[in-house]
Amino acid sequence: MEKETWRFIDSGNGSPAFNMALDEALLEWNSQGKFPPVIRFYGWNPATLSIGYFQRVEKEINMDAVREKNIGFVRRPTGGRAVLHEHELTYSVIVSESHPEMPKTVTEAYRVISEGILKGFHQLGLEAYFAVPTTDADRDALKSPHSAVCFDAPSWYELVVEGRKVAGSAQTRQKGVILQHGSILIDVDEDKLFSLFKFPNDRVKERMQRSFKNKAVAINEISPKRVTLEEAKRAFKVGFEEGLNINLEPYQLTADEMNAVMDIAKSRYENDEWNFMR
Repeated sequence: MEKETWRFIDSGNGSPAFNMALDEALLEWNSQGKFPPVIRFYGWNPATLSIGYFQRVEKEINMDAVREKNIGFVRRPTGGRAVLHEHELTYSVIVSESHPEMPKTVTEAYRVISEGILKGFHQLGLEAYFAVPTTDADRDALKSPHSAVCFDAPSWYELVVEGRKVAGSAQTRQKGVILQHGSILIDVDEDKLFSLFKFPNDRVKERMQRSFKNKAVAINEISPKRVTLEEAKRAFKVGFEEGLNINLEPYQLTADEMNAVMDIAKSRYENDEWNFMR
């Protein structure tokens, strides 16, 4: 059977607002039938803290630390918890809900899309597998997370290696289109990460940070050899092609498309009303 061809965009390092605006634009264009399914890789300049759509800034985020460390800040259109985007490969997948290979339920579609990430880890020689909560305590933790930090615990079909989370993703469905995006950790600065959140006291912060070490891990902590960003991109591009049984064709945005993305960035993701709305 002939493989379907999807577009592939490597947009490089973008601002927080640009990155979220491009994901939104791709969803919009797909819903209008102007754009086929697409997989995008990107990075962040500056390093950025992104928060989930439903998170409350004043309750969970230490904005003084975010500003002091010159870290970007943006609210995602997807749910989930906060992520520090720094030493990582960020990906997004945009595909119609009606695509014949996409299951109707969120968790099953999540598993199908994440198959590409799983295969990417295998390309790097890492024995990743899907996390499936098996106990009532694990399932309860998903409903009521203990921490604002995304990598604090794996959720349904998240990727883990040696029992620790190596990729965190979030999904939204709008206008008949699935947008799933997420972070694949290459390295992690735990001290910087935990300085960006509010805790009742230092003792709780220290306990949470110790716990984090047992729950999350970056590729270069477990890889037999050091992995560069470019090596990660190659591995996960092949992974998505294998996992989703597709061909990826590189694509460059047109000037008109880029202008449309900039308009969304300015009107929404550069806007304090959006970023601090809850």
